[in-house]
Amino acid sequence: MMLNVIEYLETTAKKKPDKLAFADDKNGFTFSQLLENAQRIGTAAAELAGGCNRPIPVLVERSADTIAAFMGVILSGNYYVPLDSKMPEKRLRRILEQLDPPFIISQPENEKKAAGFAEFYDIISLNQLKEKAAEADMLKKLRERVLDIDPAYLIFTSGSTGEPKGIVISHRSVIDFVDWMAQECDISSDDVMANQAPFSFDLSVKDIYLTLKCGGTCHILAKKYFMLPKMLLEQIAEKKATALIWATSAFNLAANSGALGTVDMPYLKKIIVGGEALRAKQLNIWRKFLPEVKYTNLYGPTEVTVDCTYYHINRQFNDDEIIPIGYPCRNKEILLLDNELRPVAAGQPGEICVRGIGLAQGYYGNPEKTAQAFVINPNNPAYPQRIYRTGDIAYQNEEGLLIYLSREDGQIKHMGYRIELGEVENAVNSLEGVASAIVFFDDKKDKIVCIYEGDASWEKFAAELRKILPKYMMPNVFKHMERLPVNLNGKIDRPQLKEGYFNEKSN
Repeated sequence: MMLNVIEYLETTAKKKPDKLAFADDKNGFTFSQLLENAQRIGTAAAELAGGCNRPIPVLVERSADTIAAFMGVILSGNYYVPLDSKMPEKRLRRILEQLDPPFIISQPENEKKAAGFAEFYDIISLNQLKEKAAEADMLKKLRERVLDIDPAYLIFTSGSTGEPKGIVISHRSVIDFVDWMAQECDISSDDVMANQAPFSFDLSVKDIYLTLKCGGTCHILAKKYFMLPKMLLEQIAEKKATALIWATSAFNLAANSGALGTVDMPYLKKIIVGGEALRAKQLNIWRKFLPEVKYTNLYGPTEVTVDCTYYHINRQFNDDEIIPIGYPCRNKEILLLDNELRPVAAGQPGEICVRGIGLAQGYYGNPEKTAQAFVINPNNPAYPQRIYRTGDIAYQNEEGLLIYLSREDGQIKHMGYRIELGEVENAVNSLEGVASAIVFFDDKKDKIVCIYEGDASWEKFAAELRKILPKYMMPNVFKHMERLPVNLNGKIDRPQLKEGYFNEKSN
């Protein structure tokens, strides 16, 4: 029985020592080289940490070295905290204040940013850690002190108040999810992945650990390619990528770019997306040019260890249809509950609540927030059973498929009707000439607001929208932007758009 995620690397390094594991545009490691580097880093990190199960921040880059740093921290008996060096300094400071780490691991590319924290924290160069000779006996003793319920990593996301929340994920949760995904999505040693997700974003966990478990190869694509869609597709072809495990936003970017069909990608067999709602319009563009590829839609917040539902897309969808989020992942159960945490009637919308081994340990240093989100299931009086309240609304259709509707605050009362804003947003995004759009509610003025990018005039697509939506669901305000802003994880930055809109209206 596997107890520690580092066993993936150790096992594969024995089986395929000389196979390329991870490569960026400058450097790469075989599995044996990755393990050797991780052992040196782990030995040095253990001496500096002065104990086990402590959070070790890593200022990440899009590099193979970042993976070595993660594995080294794990070997040291501690858990890594990936931090994007590009994030605002104020946010980084808030995170580091919460963690109070023994030291921070930096890389040559982010030494300038790291230097800004040197007054308060020890900054250790990754290159310095790699110079240490590995001590096998020390690493073995450290391994024995770490349980499978102890943290493997901690990832920060934005809370509703803007205060970062550190989500603690255990070894057991990662192993349970990765073992399932490798089997369900047919990932093997033959697969070559083209990594898109930043290493500070939990979606990248799939690229990292599926590569380590299955013995495939992961190419870490430079960020610049995601601003140059044709070159991005050329990279996929050049690397002979067989599998893309991408954020939905990156999938949409390629679909909206017009580049699909200009580059032959004969090796591509699987595309797995998640992070945001998948739109049928963008899916259909991909399927037009790559009809033989197997497409899978995943859903889940970071708090359930990456994902909790999946849907292998097995039929055609019209552009205005909602793509299901599907069925629960193995060893996870989805409960649809009302505001009183009672099961909703069949076919009725309810909050997605999740139980299973994938639930996070909670929010780091925040028992109050943990108690609000990770609650005891009142429908099981026999013994305490933890469930996680996602705040997302869905219903189960007649086929047993889960259909995502919106966030909990996405259900509004407007013109006497209850409206799911997610349904309105899906309709807008299905229209020709709309590249991307968000919809929210201005409750003070009782108006549905639509902000979009694309080459359609609002008069034109409003006329088309009336053919899809009843009058009471039509947006009252349309605002066009050249490009919708995105956050560090590549998702549409909804808080920024809402804040900009309301600030504009108040002036």
